[in-house]
Amino acid sequence: MNDAHARLKIGLSACFSHADPARSLFTGKTLQYVEQSIAHWLMSSGAMVVMVPCPTGKTQRGDITLDHYAHWLDGLVLHGGVDVWPGSYGETPLQPQWAGDRIRDDYDMALVSAFERVGKPVFGVCRGLQLINVTYGGTLYQDIETQLPQAGRHRDADTYDHNYHGVELVPGTRLAELYPGVERARINSIHHQAIKDLAPDFVIEARSHPDGIVEAIRRRDLPGKGYMAAVQWHPEFHLPGTATIDDNAMLQDFLQAVQRAQTTA
Repeated sequence: MNDAHARLKIGLSACFSHADPARSLFTGKTLQYVEQSIAHWLMSSGAMVVMVPCPTGKTQRGDITLDHYAHWLDGLVLHGGVDVWPGSYGETPLQPQWAGDRIRDDYDMALVSAFERVGKPVFGVCRGLQLINVTYGGTLYQDIETQLPQAGRHRDADTYDHNYHGVELVPGTRLAELYPGVERARINSIHHQAIKDLAPDFVIEARSHPDGIVEAIRRRDLPGKGYMAAVQWHPEFHLPGTATIDDNAMLQDFLQAVQRAQTTA
């Protein structure tokens, strides 16, 4: 793919760093950014990656909307990051540190809705899985360790992306089809919140072993509904030759859905 016009254009949701007087630079400014690994993961396929900035806020100018980005881009990936605000699924924070980012939730939900309206595929990573679940009517555990004390360790601040556990693929799902013969795999784990109630019209594709935490979901193949899938782990952190599950099958599945959506548009 030498022609830039022939390359897939994938939108990547922004992470937010709100104004902070303790920050050394831009103390009074909102920063929007992407983590390098996930951009490079998507670019490894030959796709072009565009961060979709939030068009609203106190510095807003002009009339560009998320719908403009959804029409222009071919697909969307929802980035990981800060907790989802419990109010987004009808709860109050059990602890102040679990309050999440309501502004980012509103942006992410509007972004998903914009791509949904034009039938463009959406893939979620970590927070992205949680956000998709909440957007379509699901709920979350605000803190696994508090609410599911019998569960294993799903986040370790010291080891970060080198914290691993097992995951079991649900037979008969699309994810299981992508990994024929694989019943259990190894994944990184960097989250303390997780799906509690699954959103209607979605199916579970993987659970952590042995505690059963939801690790992957996908929307059912329904008339008028486009591709939407997500994983709780970070496939972009996979390194070739390591013992964690190969990320390429998931990436290609998403990109093939993007290409199919182009031909039916």
